[in-house]
Amino acid sequence: MTAVETVDTTARARRGPRSRGFGRLFVTELRVWLRDPTAVFFALIFPSLLLLGLGVAIPDFSAPMTEAPPPWNTAPGITTYLPTIIALAVGTIALTTMPVQFATFREKGVLKRLSTTPMPPQNLIGAHLLINVLALIVSVGAAVVGAMVLLGVPLAADPLVVLLVLVLSTTAMFSLGLLIAARAEKGTTASGLGMLIYFPSLMFSGVWVPLEIMPDWMREIGLYLPLGAGAQGLTAGWFGNDGFPLAQVLVLAVWSLVLFPLGVKLFRWQ
Repeated sequence: MTAVETVDTTARARRGPRSRGFGRLFVTELRVWLRDPTAVFFALIFPSLLLLGLGVAIPDFSAPMTEAPPPWNTAPGITTYLPTIIALAVGTIALTTMPVQFATFREKGVLKRLSTTPMPPQNLIGAHLLINVLALIVSVGAAVVGAMVLLGVPLAADPLVVLLVLVLSTTAMFSLGLLIAARAEKGTTASGLGMLIYFPSLMFSGVWVPLEIMPDWMREIGLYLPLGAGAQGLTAGWFGNDGFPLAQVLVLAVWSLVLFPLGVKLFRWQ
């Protein structure tokens, strides 16, 4: 066996246990996460429950949009709210659950103890990032399928644009959540900071005031906020009437490029 083969074999041997260890860590953390009723409710159930509740309880949301151009003139009014609910799902996970998890790990010394073991603390953060991404996929998928099957919402006009904006919104908002978790000393601090950003973000993303009746000044402010830009971009992609949402995509890309490196650089492991 040559020296190169020896080095390669040693490297694979080192990577193997660590890779298998990450898999076991992910499965364990997923089981623990699923036992948290608050996280499961707000991450997986709340967006769909809100959408279906509004679609059934409010007459204007269940009636067809007769004044809209075809094919939207036969779609229920709740269709205009679905992109906002998708943005809500992103913001809920990014600002109310994920930062609290990471800050709690630091507060309880979990990250510090992991740094003394063969399993690096970065793996725990990576496992929970993956869990939150999967939770978002389930949440958005449930909202979209539920809206289409139970409320009769049509499929998006430009699904690829919707997917692009959703990915960029997730990147931007998760980066913001990572930045909050990077400096929060306790889980309660991360929760407070997250809520402080979460509720104003909902206002400018169309949750409290629907985008179609939102004043111009609110829409303009929302354009430069990650969740507001995400909601506007998702709406543009869903209806396909205003062309490609270039401004919203650029805003989300800039937020991602600024916040993610900052969150990684400022993250405290102890």
